[in-house]
Amino acid sequence: MRRNKAVSITALVGASALALAACSAGTTSPGEGENGDDTSAEVEANADTLVMKAAFNQPESHPQYIVLDELGDKLFEATDGAYDIEVFPNETLGAQRETIELMQAGTLEMAYVGGPLLENFNPDFVVFNLPFVFDSQDHQRQVTNDPEITEDLYSSLEDQSIKVMGAFHGGIRSVYNTEKPINTPEDLAGMKIRVIESDTNIEMLSLMGGTGTPMGQGEVYTAMQSGLLEGGENNELIYYNLKQHEVAPYYSYTRHLMFPDYLIINPTVWDAMSPEHQEAFDGLLDEAIEREAELWEEQVTEAKAAAEAEGAQFNEVDVDAFAEVIAPLTEEKIDNEVTQTIYDQVRAAVS
Repeated sequence: MRRNKAVSITALVGASALALAACSAGTTSPGEGENGDDTSAEVEANADTLVMKAAFNQPESHPQYIVLDELGDKLFEATDGAYDIEVFPNETLGAQRETIELMQAGTLEMAYVGGPLLENFNPDFVVFNLPFVFDSQDHQRQVTNDPEITEDLYSSLEDQSIKVMGAFHGGIRSVYNTEKPINTPEDLAGMKIRVIESDTNIEMLSLMGGTGTPMGQGEVYTAMQSGLLEGGENNELIYYNLKQHEVAPYYSYTRHLMFPDYLIINPTVWDAMSPEHQEAFDGLLDEAIEREAELWEEQVTEAKAAAEAEGAQFNEVDVDAFAEVIAPLTEEKIDNEVTQTIYDQVRAAVS
């Protein structure tokens, strides 16, 4: 961590100004003194370092936070101090939809966002957000980072000031609630369940038997505690790390959804990087995606055990019953040549 270095104050400056500074840093290169001498001390204090702010809605212990924070350190070294990343966790910069808008406006350089949110900018992103599309974490990671499958889809957002850098595993989502174990879709009748802001997710929850209620993650605990919500749907890691098991102790393994989380960047910032710096970023990001997968498996096991020790109850469900009621959603949403082609490629990649 180098967050106490003098140049970290540039994290408070808007992305546009920072990008211009990064491009116009001319007479003194990162790490180069006035006489051309290269010293590590001067690299650490370089006033031209672009500290890219990255918004995140989960705590510092989350695998995605850990690997992006590490990527920032490695990028700083690989670019001789030209670039760094500072991750802001716990929705400190706003809920995910808000941070996308901040990034588009140039106030923020980067953000992690849940897959369904990008449907608001191109509905074809729905293909990766449908229930039972992926068979495993490895399958998901492989296809959502395969340019032959994703290149056109991901690049489609760049004219809206969104560049998709890569896709991370976001866990396998199941339902949890304040009242009882869920075994069949009928058990969700009358329950308001928090979902990420997406028409697809709202419809999915309705087919599952409940009522999907969009809400920022930071509000969910209080909403369940007060009775505004009966539950949520997410993975074991989020369930435990955000202490939602304290108010919703019944976690039922519907395993209905495994959508990716995307790391996005303002294209202006990306285009301001030299080809060498872009190549370094891409290589380090590939490493981060693989490391996140390893951390995820470790932490989910630990989170489930910890939640159980604190009173949470985990139960299996009639998965076939949920798959049957949700099936029409896939047929409805795969409604054009683009989504059909991607869906077929994803399913063909099952090992």
